[in-house]
Amino acid sequence: MANDTIYQIQQQLNMLKKSTQECGVEIEKTRQMQEHHSINFYKHHQISVQLDSGQFQENSQEYLRWKEWRDKVAAELRQSFNNLKLQTSTLANRHLDMIKQVKELQYRVLDQELNKWKREQQLSGNGAPFSNNLDTIQKWCEDLAEIIWLNRQQIRQLEMIQEGLNIPSQETSMNILPELSDGLNVLLDSLVKSSFVIEKQPPQVLKTNTRFSATIRLLVGTKLNVHMSPPVVTASIISESQANSLLRAGHTKKTSSGDIVNNKQTMEYHQATGQLSVSFRNMSLKKIKRAEKKGTESVMDEKFALLFWSEFSIGNGEFHYQDTKDSETSASRQGSSNCPENSLKKVCAPSLPVVVIVHGNQEPHAWATILWDNAFAEWGRQPFLVPEKVPWMQVANTLNMKFKASCGRGLTEENLKFLAGKAFSFRNMGYNADCSNLMITWSQFCKEPLPDRSFTFWEWFYAVMKLTKEDLRGMWIDGALLGFVSRQQAEEFLQASEVGTFLIRFSDSELGGVTVAW
Repeated sequence: MANDTIYQIQQQLNMLKKSTQECGVEIEKTRQMQEHHSINFYKHHQISVQLDSGQFQENSQEYLRWKEWRDKVAAELRQSFNNLKLQTSTLANRHLDMIKQVKELQYRVLDQELNKWKREQQLSGNGAPFSNNLDTIQKWCEDLAEIIWLNRQQIRQLEMIQEGLNIPSQETSMNILPELSDGLNVLLDSLVKSSFVIEKQPPQVLKTNTRFSATIRLLVGTKLNVHMSPPVVTASIISESQANSLLRAGHTKKTSSGDIVNNKQTMEYHQATGQLSVSFRNMSLKKIKRAEKKGTESVMDEKFALLFWSEFSIGNGEFHYQDTKDSETSASRQGSSNCPENSLKKVCAPSLPVVVIVHGNQEPHAWATILWDNAFAEWGRQPFLVPEKVPWMQVANTLNMKFKASCGRGLTEENLKFLAGKAFSFRNMGYNADCSNLMITWSQFCKEPLPDRSFTFWEWFYAVMKLTKEDLRGMWIDGALLGFVSRQQAEEFLQASEVGTFLIRFSDSELGGVTVAW
């Protein structure tokens, strides 16, 4: 995150805090004005009672003195009433302007910065660097929560002043107060739901009957006192069709696509860090229900998501985040942790897509599905759609990122040209053919076997990466392992080298094998 962005957002928050504080001071002055107005109103009433009681003879000196006093108080009342109308109208308009600013800033924090964090978290699954600035985003969310909450209280105070003055709403701009209150409630609702995030994602290739973990954090939990009564978080697993149903309807019947043990945990407040979070350390998927397969689909193509949800209340029970219908889950558009606008009051966060496997030999293809999804899924997509084909250069960058994270050093331009030649089967054109403008399909990537081979391009690459990571990492980092060279290239290289020179390249015919040439 750029320092300019951090500075700008913090400056805007500071300005909103200052404006909120100034409004609070003005509202207190207005309240005192109203108290004085009420005292005068009561005084005027008492004088009128005295005058109307017949105690004084009309036009007598005493009567005229009381009447003059009543007229003076009445004039003061008219003046204070007009002043109060003007002051409350001014404050209402100030809040209107402030709420617009809060809305714009909250959009920037949640829809831009928090979503950017989520996207970087997703790309880190492919090996991309992840700065993880969630603590900074939490501070922003806490500040927004405090600003919104104080503004809600101030709007209530203005409504009470309005009620005390008996001002007809149609006579003044005070009729915007209910609209302002509703707007703040919507902002607070969105903030709470969006700040329920998966800090540590579950593994995206999930093997049944294997222990796994995940961490959930509520970014505004401490500021809204949710930590005083920590809520329980529940995890379930949902299929692609269920995720789509949730997106359309905002809720679904009590159903899931599998059984997860140890799927309920209570959030904990960590005083040292000021975080309200929960870590699931011993979850395990015992059973999975799969959809019917079509065409060439396999179980390694099928994507699920873990859905974490909770229910609680804030503001002395004023806001209830819980389900009231026969529903278990409420999910958002893939990639966002806040539930749809028409959903019930339950916070939820869907994980990144996961592929469920039961055998280790399913792992390579499962990782292909995840790699493709992490790299090429469009933000805000319908779960879990991905493009069928993408530019080779994007795939090359993704492979480089993954290889570097796994093996300690990235791929060279020559390595990537070699991989392009293998992916597109350019035997006749040579491995140096220009592939920069070519599109590669999902089928070419991990479905279709390479020519004269029983394995796909991805299976070959995955085996090479696994071998390098586990057995040849040191040689690769030192540059002693050429690896990505064809047999013809190896022969040409050795013919031009001194006698006794040898090289190690990755085998074309054996998965995870190497060939020593001299």
